[in-house]
Amino acid sequence: MYDQITTARLPADIRNKLLVLSRIKGKTKSDIIKESVEMYYANEENEIDSFVLGEPYFGRYGSGDRDRSTSYKKRIKENLRAKLDSY
Repeated sequence: MYDQITTARLPADIRNKLLVLSRIKGKTKSDIIKESVEMYYANEENEIDSFVLGEPYFGRYGSGDRDRSTSYKKRIKENLRAKLDSY
């Protein structure tokens, strides 16, 4: 595979930072830019939203109760009442 040239216009402050990094690290500007793009891409890949992250677990551990989301207040009251009656 052949390398292709891509140009980008950089503001002066970013260009200066790139030059400083190049000197400090002893790497070419191209290498620093390549590494930066790779790091940015890897970071984007790792940012999975919470729905996608939890999707394999949704519905996996069911209680069998079909109305749990609508009757939760009733269950809480019953549990509290049972706890108070046990004293």
